Amino acid sequence: MESDAVDPTTAETGTEAMAAIEQGSVDRLVIADVNTDEAYLTVPLGEAAKLPDWR
Repeated sequence: MESDAVDPTTAETGTEAMAAIEQGSVDRLVIADVNTDEAYLTVPLGEAAKLPDWR
């Protein structure tokens, strides 16, 4: 069986991102840099790319 692993990415030291689902009238995917105030982006959950699409 062939591995489906991907190479890790390189990021600056001290960078940490997290993702969460914000539930409301429109569920949204929120991705945030937890080390920087107001550094986030949101997208409607139905429009967010699925993990295999990013590989």
